[in-house]
Amino acid sequence: MPDEADRVEVTASPTDVTTATDVTPGWGGSAGGLGVVGPPLLASRLSPAALPEPVLVRPRLLDRLDRGSAGPVTLVLAPAGWGKTTLLAGWARAVRGEPPPAWVTVEAGDTGERLWAYLAAALRAAADGVPGEGPQPPLPDGPPRPDQLELLAAALAARERPVLLVLDDLHRVTDPAALAGLEFLLRHTEGRLRVVAGARTDPPLALHRWRLAGELTEIGPAELAFTAGEVADLLVAHGVPLPAEAVPRLADRTGGWPAGLRFAALALRAQADPARAVDRFTGDQPDVAGYLRDEVLAPLDPAARDVLRRSAVAAAVCADLADAVTGRPDAGQVLADLAREGGFVQRDGSSPPWYRCQPLLADLLRDELDRLPADELGELHRRAAGWYADHDRPAEALRHALAAGEWDTATELLIARWPELAPYERDQPAAPAPAEPPAEAVRRDPELALAGAAERAYAGDAEAAARQLRRAVEDARDLPAPRRDRFRRLAVAVELTLARLAGDHDEVRRAAGRLLATGAPDGPVDDPRAGAAEDADVRAVAGTALGLVALAEGELSEAAARFAEALAGARRAGRPRTELVCASRLALLDAAHGALRNAERYAREALALPSCQGWSSRLDCGYAYLALALVAWDRDEPAEAAAHLTLAGPASAEPGAAALAALCRAGLLAAGGEPAAALRALVGARETAPGPELGAWLTADEAQLRAAVGDVDRARAVLVDAGAGATAADPSPTPGAVAGADPSRAPGSGWAGPEQRGAGGAQAALDVALARVRLRSGDPREAGRALPDWTGPDATAWPLSVRLSAGLLDAVLAGAGGDDRRAGRILEQVLDLAEPEGCRRVFTRAEPAVRDLLAAHLDSGTAHWPTVSDLVRGADERRADGRRADEPPERPAGPERTLDEPLTERELTILRYLQSILSNVEIASELSLSVNTVKTHVRNIYRKLDATRRREAVRRARELRLI
Repeated sequence: MPDEADRVEVTASPTDVTTATDVTPGWGGSAGGLGVVGPPLLASRLSPAALPEPVLVRPRLLDRLDRGSAGPVTLVLAPAGWGKTTLLAGWARAVRGEPPPAWVTVEAGDTGERLWAYLAAALRAAADGVPGEGPQPPLPDGPPRPDQLELLAAALAARERPVLLVLDDLHRVTDPAALAGLEFLLRHTEGRLRVVAGARTDPPLALHRWRLAGELTEIGPAELAFTAGEVADLLVAHGVPLPAEAVPRLADRTGGWPAGLRFAALALRAQADPARAVDRFTGDQPDVAGYLRDEVLAPLDPAARDVLRRSAVAAAVCADLADAVTGRPDAGQVLADLAREGGFVQRDGSSPPWYRCQPLLADLLRDELDRLPADELGELHRRAAGWYADHDRPAEALRHALAAGEWDTATELLIARWPELAPYERDQPAAPAPAEPPAEAVRRDPELALAGAAERAYAGDAEAAARQLRRAVEDARDLPAPRRDRFRRLAVAVELTLARLAGDHDEVRRAAGRLLATGAPDGPVDDPRAGAAEDADVRAVAGTALGLVALAEGELSEAAARFAEALAGARRAGRPRTELVCASRLALLDAAHGALRNAERYAREALALPSCQGWSSRLDCGYAYLALALVAWDRDEPAEAAAHLTLAGPASAEPGAAALAALCRAGLLAAGGEPAAALRALVGARETAPGPELGAWLTADEAQLRAAVGDVDRARAVLVDAGAGATAADPSPTPGAVAGADPSRAPGSGWAGPEQRGAGGAQAALDVALARVRLRSGDPREAGRALPDWTGPDATAWPLSVRLSAGLLDAVLAGAGGDDRRAGRILEQVLDLAEPEGCRRVFTRAEPAVRDLLAAHLDSGTAHWPTVSDLVRGADERRADGRRADEPPERPAGPERTLDEPLTERELTILRYLQSILSNVEIASELSLSVNTVKTHVRNIYRKLDATRRREAVRRARELRLI
């Protein structure tokens, strides 16, 4: 018996009494009525699809459809399994008001006549019985003639309430003529007809017209993908007891693909240990593989499917690599076309772009690769190894060489490129482990086992790496002296990597010492295996490892010195991967210390390195973006700081970097009127911050923020508990000692030495914060006693922001004491320190009296007139807003933040990115959107903000306090 939802239903005419003689041919009658000739209509195609159980409501997407349906066209565009029909059906059932949305499910083979029969029935049902709307619009049952379209458009335009029409699976319409009439109605019904469509590919509609007009809302795979929170809700609905820490792993494993997550929920529900089963859930499981083969791969052209399968030999490919691996000159174009549809093939924002498959699809493609003949698979790996070796990607080259059984190539890669084989990312792309080299090959060439150990260590498989390292050492006992010395150096480098993977800082230091102690072996110049790594390589690798340990322990000065030395070595030896690690960390440390120009230079140099392309080195790039965020924040550019902080995500979870990210995030939250959230960020980071210096900076900021919101007693208690005031200085330091000084340093110099590490800067930050709190409580004498000597030689090791804050407070106290001339001299010294780095935040967030000092300084004369004038003007604008310079603003709400047409959540996100230096292509990559989608959002932003350029839109948004 057929399902009730699929029964054939005969629909009645509007009056329920229409006969054959009552129906004008082509007009107004019902396609299934008493007098209609032709096949009846399926009721199941005229009503929303049944929702899968259990039903998961996704408010953010329903709200997105609500906002989108206020415009003429909303398109939910994604490949199979991304939840388009489920979303549209849930939304259509939840829409309140009259009339409810009309629904049509398009089927393969629908002709224009058949499609219009359903459109007429759906629109007729939506228009029928709506109070106050008058007679039904004249609806043709087949493709309408031009005169019929005009009558219908006029009738729809005259309606008071719009008609919503949902078209599901619109990609099944292949004839543009079938939708020509619908396009005409959308253009000429004055917004009274609104279409919400779901499709796997672009339907045959002139979408570019609505994109250009900013009237097209697009929802793609990036928005349809489940967030970690939604994954957790889905698992609860399915009754899967998955621990919270495993939920993000499942979200990453499935790429947020809704169908994949439902398959996973069903599979995990039957497991005794769902958390462990998450890592075993792959795309080659029968249900998932069957779906992907039938719905994703089967519709592809055979050539496109072959390109996908062969390209899967690498975790990610660019066009050049895809051409090399597949042997097809058009492989890159094939991938570009597939990525344009989104969902299962993604592209990054680099130039040239890199492509990768959705994780479960990648599993399936690799499974298909493994079924190829061994010689054919080996050839793919050989091609990949050659390409990576030629493009400075030795780690990937080594893995493919080992997988291809190219033992000599693997050994030569280890010997020549070992410094670049140290892993610095937490999560390397998943890839199958190559088979271990055979025993006879290792006996002949022990370095081959070292190569296998290095490859496994790079992949994070410490157990396999240690096993192969032991094999290598056992077979290296009888090596001749020069080769044995070189072997020892390579083995120690692998030991250093294993110590880093284990998180054993003491062992890292010992291994780094052993590496530095290895001498450069001598040997016959005609023996390539007897050559030695340059001393620069040793210093680069050991110094980087020691710098990472120091940074993780919060020893910022030592970390900076180590990274500076390692960076010099990496550049001398020509090691771009090591250079990226050092430059990105050094950029962050310079930004924290106040050397903003150096920090910006290092960060941009790091981001320009090839290693940042193709989803690789995201952690290192995150450090560079975090450095740029701190630079922008110290220069009082909060919008730019927020945009860069968003891109710093991976680095924000690292020890040391997390504390600096919290300082920046808390400042932005406080400046945005969210002091409570800022305090939570500071307190949470302080609990886990390594080292005394980072903890002191967080405590100082916390205390000053508490004082700014009126909790002076708590602020004072926090500082005293942390040791503030223990080294109270003379409140009247000698001015002039620092005139013209520059606190920034060249790499490796100007920072506190190891004996000062963290002590001076940490104590100074606490003491300056205590002085500010005491001044706020109305006790300038005690504030002066707490203020440290910012002019002495020890102060050169302080962070620039601490030194500037101390100087400004000294000037304020001098002015309050009636010594205006001394206050002016001190202020000029502070400006001398701040100007070279462009540091402005200390002025804009300082005590209210600083504005008056700056204004007086303009009259008395200054070498920094443009800067001071700018600062005074900014202070006056804040004063006009009715708030102090150093207190958080009220969070804008209500009419102050409203527009005639509010920005959507996605538009607000993209608006924040528009403040950065990123192009539309790069923004699309960061948000996993298509470039066309980003361009559409940008046009909508311009229209809603009444702007014509990017800079104008950002300025307007700031005026409205949207950002």
